[in-house]
Amino acid sequence: MSSRRSFIRNTSLAAATAWLTGSLQKVLAKNSQSTPYTEGHIVVSTWAAGINANAKAMEILNDQGKAVDAVQQGVMVTESDRTNTSVGLSGYPDRDGHVTLDACIMDEEGNAGSVTFLEWIEHPVAVARLVMDRTPHVILSGDGAQQFALENGFTLRKGMGDEARKAWEKWKQDSGYKPVIGPQNHDTIGMIARTIDGKFAGACTTSGTAFKYHGRVGDSPIIGAGLFIDPTVGAATATGLGESILKICGTHTIVELMRQGLSPQQACIETIKRITLREKNIKDVQVGFIAINKNGDIGAFSLQSGFQYAVATKDKNELLNAPSLFEGEKK
Repeated sequence: MSSRRSFIRNTSLAAATAWLTGSLQKVLAKNSQSTPYTEGHIVVSTWAAGINANAKAMEILNDQGKAVDAVQQGVMVTESDRTNTSVGLSGYPDRDGHVTLDACIMDEEGNAGSVTFLEWIEHPVAVARLVMDRTPHVILSGDGAQQFALENGFTLRKGMGDEARKAWEKWKQDSGYKPVIGPQNHDTIGMIARTIDGKFAGACTTSGTAFKYHGRVGDSPIIGAGLFIDPTVGAATATGLGESILKICGTHTIVELMRQGLSPQQACIETIKRITLREKNIKDVQVGFIAINKNGDIGAFSLQSGFQYAVATKDKNELLNAPSLFEGEKK
């Protein structure tokens, strides 16, 4: 009986793998070309919130500011948006009602700073910047990160907006007090920039998966998962289910694939492919990646349809729909 079950399981796995390989080949043939933006400053960020964030970042770049300052100030716009329920203090809480924030930042030399599990601080990305600039560390977490923030002039501010509180109260009734992970309840803003002279920076900030277990940290503040910069190659950032991204070191994978000669678009697709080979219920998972290389070529790809990303260049700041593995199958 066990041999028969193994045969059925292995046959099903082989069929699923063949189907995914065929689907990816079709998608690759259709969407393998990166978007060429070779002139001027470029800022790319995840989701519709990226439009306003990009505008701020481009303002700084056009004023001859540094790329790292641009991405920090850019995502801080989203952190301060009290209507946003996936970034900043108005984000959805964990299952115990705590709004815990994660963020990271990288500069043009590949230096990095990060904070995880941070409460009551409006701009976690600004704290991450100080970790990078003023400490010998890369990551500070929890109470230690908060203490560091307070010692450096930050003040405590109340977390959880009215919309998030209502959603949390409803969730406690409907979910049986169990964290439910689906394609719509995890989000972030990741931003990457390339200056006119080919220098990179990136930032990523989030309130994490809605109604997560208390203490959970996703991919967003982890260098090489939610964000990665290599000054000689390019940059990538991620959004979606952090656990899936963490298990393949998603953004580091993309940058390494670009180092090996793949375009940003091909690298994003190949990295999504690796996720499909690991996840059992792939249609219940959403992950999206964006990337830029030294030439200024841009890539974007996601598992499910519906992932949008914002691109700001010299004369445009537009919201685009990323191609996806499961095109047309909106959740």
